[in-house]
Amino acid sequence: MQLWVDADACPRVIRDILFRAAERTQTPLVLVANHPLPLPASRLVRQVQVAKGFDIADNEIVARLEPGDILITSDIPLAAEALDKGARVLSPRGERFDRGTIRAKLTMRDFMETLRASGVQTGGPPSLSPADRQAFANQLDQLLRQ
Repeated sequence: MQLWVDADACPRVIRDILFRAAERTQTPLVLVANHPLPLPASRLVRQVQVAKGFDIADNEIVARLEPGDILITSDIPLAAEALDKGARVLSPRGERFDRGTIRAKLTMRDFMETLRASGVQTGGPPSLSPADRQAFANQLDQLLRQ
């Protein structure tokens, strides 16, 4: 099992939680991003840097995922692909994606995208709260224990 992170959009505070969890559980952690990231000195933590471009990081992650791996992402289409490969998926806000909920999430994402394309201002997600960070840490611990 490895931890994979869609790191271009992953908040630093969540990456810090992941660094500590990787060391505590001795689980390899791979961050995939299109720019260099500051990483701790650890034999367990590494980065795969990809070229900039639409879905390049996502495609790299999907190509490398193995059943049982854990992916951290807020990207709903990437989450769906990861679930199809047998990975477990967690958002940086601590929401676990599964086969039973991902289709509804994809539908809502597409609906919101259509609204934005028609000029409706939908706003972005709220800032990451301490409760979100705690929810993430709790869900990550549960996944790592399974």
